[in-house]
Amino acid sequence: MSDQAPLLLRHHRPFLSFWLARVFTASGFQMLTVAIGWHLYQLTGNVLDLGLVGLVEFAPRVLFMLHTGHVADRYDRRRVAALCQSLQALIALSLALASSTGSVTRELIFILAFLLGAARSFEMPATQALLPNVVPPGLFPRAVAASASAMQSATIVAPALGGFLYAFGSVWVYGPTVCLYVIACCLTLSLASRQVPLAQGRASIESLLAGIRFIRSRPDILGAISLDLFAVLLGGATALLPVFAKDILLTGPWGLGLLRPAPAVGALLMSLWLARFPVERKVGRVMFTAVGVFGVATIAFGLSTSFWFSLAVLAVLGAADMISMVIRGAFVQLETPDEMRGRVSAVNGLFIGASNQLGEFESGVTAHWFGTVPAVVLGGVGTLVVTGVWIKLFPTLAGRDHMHSRRSDN
Repeated sequence: MSDQAPLLLRHHRPFLSFWLARVFTASGFQMLTVAIGWHLYQLTGNVLDLGLVGLVEFAPRVLFMLHTGHVADRYDRRRVAALCQSLQALIALSLALASSTGSVTRELIFILAFLLGAARSFEMPATQALLPNVVPPGLFPRAVAASASAMQSATIVAPALGGFLYAFGSVWVYGPTVCLYVIACCLTLSLASRQVPLAQGRASIESLLAGIRFIRSRPDILGAISLDLFAVLLGGATALLPVFAKDILLTGPWGLGLLRPAPAVGALLMSLWLARFPVERKVGRVMFTAVGVFGVATIAFGLSTSFWFSLAVLAVLGAADMISMVIRGAFVQLETPDEMRGRVSAVNGLFIGASNQLGEFESGVTAHWFGTVPAVVLGGVGTLVVTGVWIKLFPTLAGRDHMHSRRSDN
């Protein structure tokens, strides 16, 4: 595929450990998401609760955003990530024990969802900032692409497995998830430390806000991540998949287990295509086109009554989102100094979390007000409107030719 691939394989042991840790963590989270969504909908039958659980999980990203980045830049990133993975294992264990005794309640799910969001809020910037310390700088772009494809692979398999296991009972999902997180923790701790000197001293306002100031100083980066924020926030319909699976497409948990990873299938195929044929010219136009396709696919999914057509449309949606993610990731990762990478990743994580968890809340609220299908269709239309507005607000981003600025540093 590339002359860089053999070089990456020479460093396969540390990178493989990192890769597998990401796979197991992603698999655990996806299985938990499927089980919690279906479990909650079974308990309450209220679509608004599906949106609320997304909001509860997102809240820690806002509450702890400034501190998560400082922690990633101040302490050993391996230990920070491993501690967060251990907490997620305890959350899954709590759900397994509560399910086995029939004591799972709506309130318990919300409490554990908040703790899950808190753990992921600290894990994400630490893990993203850890990758450059695992592979040499020259292999970093290739490692990012490989990591992204691995994450999508886990997103494909784990939800389907979670939906299948849930047919035997919720404890059959929560139990294996504990094991996945424990393995991820062990793999993370096994990584050798090649970390650069980290930020010293206690957190200060100046230090905590450094990531925000960095992003604001680069309009193209700000435009790219804010476009993703508002487009996916309006167009995201994943929180409503249990409703589509049960009430519109007339399938059970197995159907939800197939619908959930469908966007990841498209994303994985697109990531493999981009690894072989990277976007090198007219990247601004490509990114805005991809977001527009995301909006159209969202509308098509909302109007669909065919299970198989819905799967296909979700795959297109995921492929379009992957293009936007790759371009945005190049901006953030290649133009950020290593000593600030944790703080910048925390800010970027807030945008990503807002476009997903907060988008789930938006979907739940609009579905409660207008109905499930109108909510998804209106969200897709909103994505198209945002795309047009952002082209006007960020003309240099829309007209950008190269993925990142031509710089001598790596």
